[in-house]
Amino acid sequence: MATNSSVRAVLITGATGGIGKAAAIALADKGFHIYAGVRTATPELDVNGITQIRIDVTDTDSIAAAVAAVTKRQDGAGLYALINNAGVLVQGPVELVPPAELRRQFQVNVAGPVQMIQAFLPLLREGGGRIINISAASARVSPPFLGPIGASKAALESFSDSLRVELAPWGIPVSVIQPGAMRTEIFAKSGAAAQESLAQTDPRRVALYERQFVALDKAMAGQRFAPVDVVVGVIRAAVVARSPKAYYTAGSDARQAVWLSRLSPRLRDRLVARVLGVSGIQPTR
Repeated sequence: MATNSSVRAVLITGATGGIGKAAAIALADKGFHIYAGVRTATPELDVNGITQIRIDVTDTDSIAAAVAAVTKRQDGAGLYALINNAGVLVQGPVELVPPAELRRQFQVNVAGPVQMIQAFLPLLREGGGRIINISAASARVSPPFLGPIGASKAALESFSDSLRVELAPWGIPVSVIQPGAMRTEIFAKSGAAAQESLAQTDPRRVALYERQFVALDKAMAGQRFAPVDVVVGVIRAAVVARSPKAYYTAGSDARQAVWLSRLSPRLRDRLVARVLGVSGIQPTR
């Protein structure tokens, strides 16, 4: 069944997660028709104004099927916005991150959004739409043991910068949103996955980082996570803005990361190490 062409349609990936689910529901409440990209059906999204679409952003066939489904439902109306929210968080010392996990980090966080943009640009042109890519504060300042996620989000931002100029002739804005630490399940999932990877690694190599692990665990115990509503409000602002900004931040730690990124690398490294409790730690041999 085609949707009402007078209702602006938004596609958001990763809609089963904390940010994606909350953003889908909030935008539907604002009168948008939401195509919620999910890997599996999600009962909480069975509400008016939301159509669940099966999408695996790492699978080109899955993306092609989603394009066909949305094109049919929109019936010539196109898309008003594509929000690339699907992502994973891989963490751990760079030396110990399994190659397969590193590839997965970039497949989901970089190749996935780019493939979504490539596939849905015809619908965005048709609907006078915009692109919103969800990044992370770690793209600006990547703390120790968060190199994979920081690098993947920095790559996504680099693609966004190119796209902003490339798509300007069609009036398709490209925005990046940098959330800080939000109260979602992604951190718990990532921590569990990191522990599983370390359990399969040579314990002598893991032991080299024992003191850093202890210091970071202590520092992270005091980490304050912002409610998801903080980033949802920023997503909503980027969707409805007449002239959306190139970059948005969400959360106080994201704003701090912007400030830190402007410092010299030497000073920034010292501040990050001090805040995380790893300053002056002697190597374990």
